[in-house]
Amino acid sequence: MRGNHPDESSGRTAGDQKFRTLGGWVEKPDDLQPELEGHVAADVIVVGAGFAGLSTALELTALGAKVVVLEKDFAGFGASGRNAGYLAGGQGLEYELFLKRVGHEQAKEIVRFYDQGVSYVEKRLGELGIDCDYNASGIIRAGVHPSQEKKLRESMRIGVELGSPGEFLDDAAMRARGIPPAFLFGCYVPGGGTLNPGKYVMGLRRAAIQAGVKLYENTPLLSYQEGPTIQCKTARGTASAPFLVLATNAYTPQLGLLQNKVMPLKVSAIETEPLSSAQLDSLGWPNREGIVTSHFTMESHRLTARNTLVLTTKRLRYVYGAQTPNDPDHAAYRELALALSDRFPTLRGLGIQACWSGYISFAYDALPVVGETGAQQNILYTAGCSGHGVGTQSLIGHLLAERIGGIEHPLLAALRHKTPAMLPDPLQWCVMNLALGAANRLDDYTNRKARSVT
Repeated sequence: MRGNHPDESSGRTAGDQKFRTLGGWVEKPDDLQPELEGHVAADVIVVGAGFAGLSTALELTALGAKVVVLEKDFAGFGASGRNAGYLAGGQGLEYELFLKRVGHEQAKEIVRFYDQGVSYVEKRLGELGIDCDYNASGIIRAGVHPSQEKKLRESMRIGVELGSPGEFLDDAAMRARGIPPAFLFGCYVPGGGTLNPGKYVMGLRRAAIQAGVKLYENTPLLSYQEGPTIQCKTARGTASAPFLVLATNAYTPQLGLLQNKVMPLKVSAIETEPLSSAQLDSLGWPNREGIVTSHFTMESHRLTARNTLVLTTKRLRYVYGAQTPNDPDHAAYRELALALSDRFPTLRGLGIQACWSGYISFAYDALPVVGETGAQQNILYTAGCSGHGVGTQSLIGHLLAERIGGIEHPLLAALRHKTPAMLPDPLQWCVMNLALGAANRLDDYTNRKARSVT
């Protein structure tokens, strides 16, 4: 059985045939909320029903606001239902992209924001009664070849210096934890863990509906008009409110905002068939920590509650014009299948049951892009999750709700900085392809070296 091995005659893998237009964690809900028809007035209109949008709506409703949420598909259709499900804090951020720009003290507060995102989600899971298979195991950032150790140690050192805990694990410590042997050493991050992001976002959806949030699904925002009262237009209706929140992340540039601040990057995932008891035993891995690697474009590896393996990222794509087509990335799935074979040789022959792709929102400094715009400063936005969205985009809801209520939370203040400007296409497309191609080549070289010593 070829399983997940590339079929060299066709150039495709078995996983290529399992593409999902949805993320691997969600299905269209049975109680799909009706499309907006006619006119509705509210205190706040939120666009986007993912982690950020639903968290903002819930926090605002708790403050007594009347909230309308417009979602172009259904809650969780976008990045919230497509990511790997890592609830991670400030260890392992791309410090080199922002530390010198913002300075040490602001960087400490930014890292604190990421760590607080973990605590916020853990608290909300209890408060809202959301069962999303959360495994508070911590996370391991790992190396697969000795050449990655220096980079990993330096990143961990900076993270600890900025206030985010981490512990270096040498080979003996990794083996003592039962981590699969392809991962030679690592940085153990004690906070956070893994969850089912689909169950989490659907839990937020359920809680929002129960709290009285008016959620309109299958309702894309077509346009909005600024003013003391913002007017939003949809295909069959209109909505008005004194405040508008764009919680649209990678899709924000398509609404005419942040085109020079963030870009969508396509990320991909594969999920294996369920592992047998013997296959699980062959791995060890008793605590099921989520593992991310120290490649320039990381791999992530995790076991799910349904005893499958989910691998994500490996290859990033920038689509010309900042577009976000919902189509397969066969090359990325092949690379992920190869990584599965490399890291887990005892599972060779295990089939792939699903693969999917989605978009993260990325700024050149890899930091969140949060703020206000409009003559009245009553249009708020959040984007730039950069692959760290589970905790941060949830906590953003609390910060934006307080901001609308007139309170500037210290963590929101910490996120305010000058985001580097994006390049226009076609220059942006050329630069990103060159940069991502170089990263891929360096990672491929590391992987070849790792294979040569196994």
